[in-house]
Amino acid sequence: MADYQHLRLTRDGSVARLRLNRPEVHNAFDDALVAELTRAAGELARDPAVRVTVLAGEGKSFCAGADVHWMQRMVGYTFDENVADSGRLGAMLRALDAIPHPVVCRVHGAALGGGVGLLSACDLVVSAGDAVFGLSEVRLGILPAVISPFVLRRLSHAVGRALFLTGERFGAERALAIGLVDRVCPPEALDETVREVVDQLLQGGPRAQARVKDLIPRVYGRTPGEAADLTARTNAEARAGDEGQDGLKAFLEKRKPSWISKG
Repeated sequence: MADYQHLRLTRDGSVARLRLNRPEVHNAFDDALVAELTRAAGELARDPAVRVTVLAGEGKSFCAGADVHWMQRMVGYTFDENVADSGRLGAMLRALDAIPHPVVCRVHGAALGGGVGLLSACDLVVSAGDAVFGLSEVRLGILPAVISPFVLRRLSHAVGRALFLTGERFGAERALAIGLVDRVCPPEALDETVREVVDQLLQGGPRAQARVKDLIPRVYGRTPGEAADLTARTNAEARAGDEGQDGLKAFLEKRKPSWISKG
């Protein structure tokens, strides 16, 4: 795997670990980190040996949003420069979202602004019980616009509206209650809980998981009738494919399917 200045990307068997590595600024975003995350997401998406990626942060926090020095530069940007800069942030989130295998986010410390957007681009989010969240952009006179499509997939319209408007900070239990995170555990159990989630994901067929990630946005918001042909064809393709055949036969023969036995 490639070398990065602001990230640590390692692999343990079929599990990749991608860690934000700017602990001195609580892993706040700048344009360099955005570029490296985009590149790393593409690398992970192209690596068929990776079954699960864990996204985390070094130091005291997961990600504290935008870096102060980056924001200072933004003040002097023209409109077109701001559009281009915002576009690169959006492209990074889309690249992370497009990784075909499951991505688990490990949250500790603070997840603020763009940090909430980053975790929202992942598939499952595990949070330490003392983590703090916030979408505080309005308190700076700006908006969480680029991250909003990802955040609002996790939140209801009403909850998103309230949090975007107030900019308030809130804890992990509320984040769990509103759907922003999937699991909350004591801080000392965070790594073990992430391992449990990863182990669960490794039980699934990798092609099936990639198909799930492709299917959900295609059926979301459509009626059962509108999605009928798509879902029938997708189901038939999965059943007739090599992985589906192996999985079904393994169940009937009371053995492990090949994607587990090979691991």
